[in-house]
Amino acid sequence: MQGWLNLPTFCHFLLLWAFTTFHRALGDPASYRGPHYLLPPIHEVIHSRRGATTTLPCILGTLPPSYKVRWSKVEPGELRETSILITNGLHARSYGALEGRARMRRGHRLDASLVIAGVRLEDEGRYRCELINGIEDESVALTLRLEGVVFPYQPSRGRYQFNYYEAKQACEEQGGRLATYAQLYQAWTEGLDWCNAGWLLEGSVHYPVLTARAPCGGHGRPGIRSYGPRDRKRDRYDAFCFTSTQAGHVFFVPGRLTLSEAQAACRRRGAVVAKVGHLYAAWKFSGLDQCDGGWLADGSVRFPITTPRPRCGGLPDPGVRSFGFPQPQRASYGTYCYSE
Repeated sequence: MQGWLNLPTFCHFLLLWAFTTFHRALGDPASYRGPHYLLPPIHEVIHSRRGATTTLPCILGTLPPSYKVRWSKVEPGELRETSILITNGLHARSYGALEGRARMRRGHRLDASLVIAGVRLEDEGRYRCELINGIEDESVALTLRLEGVVFPYQPSRGRYQFNYYEAKQACEEQGGRLATYAQLYQAWTEGLDWCNAGWLLEGSVHYPVLTARAPCGGHGRPGIRSYGPRDRKRDRYDAFCFTSTQAGHVFFVPGRLTLSEAQAACRRRGAVVAKVGHLYAAWKFSGLDQCDGGWLADGSVRFPITTPRPRCGGLPDPGVRSFGFPQPQRASYGTYCYSE
């Protein structure tokens, strides 16, 4: 009968309707990745400490017919990924700075988790577990975050002496590394208030302000003030360093010592003069509280306070106080030693 659809035409419209409905349900088919073999992680941030063994979980929901798993790390500030480990489920090979320290956990046949032994400061960052099966590759990302402490650092010559590379070296010489923006932000939430701008690992320059004031960028809102990306070779600022727990311990040797006498005093005790990072870590993680200035390896004199009191620096908050860089021949201070 005229006006009615014949069977082929009806089937054509039915298929078109079904395709349109399926398309709307799934969204853009170009973004559809097929079956998802990797399960999403329950926790995307994994917390650890320097020297610990930590696991970054990566679990398959089912096994593809054939596959490889590639672990990589996204290097902050460098916009590149570094391969860490590649496995086909039977054999694995590690690469780069984690070679010899990274391995597969292999708790069961669906386990592609990465185990890192002897965690170092430079291990912190974002990691990617990528499943490569020759059809639709997929990945999950996790962040390894170390518990630690951020400390501002400047040399004996005064403020704003470091370009980026010198700041990076200075932090490493003091038992730390340049802090990331996330680490500086965390330190700010915990009370870090500092007016001098310093380099961060990403190559940007910032300083944290809790109490806005005229000599510290003007009266604005508290927060992380930014100078933005700077020229890494030409521009000069201080450094914000980051350190974590340590294998050894810090102890104080009293006396009225010169810097060379302080070095000898530590050697007699089977130790070395502590670095600035050692002292901050002992203050942060071991609760070191000593109301006496002591020499450190860089020639500065500092002391750590966990319980503020009137006759011990006079400031209301815990922290590591500094007397700056006295003359090395001045016999007026004890020393802080570090022993493994």
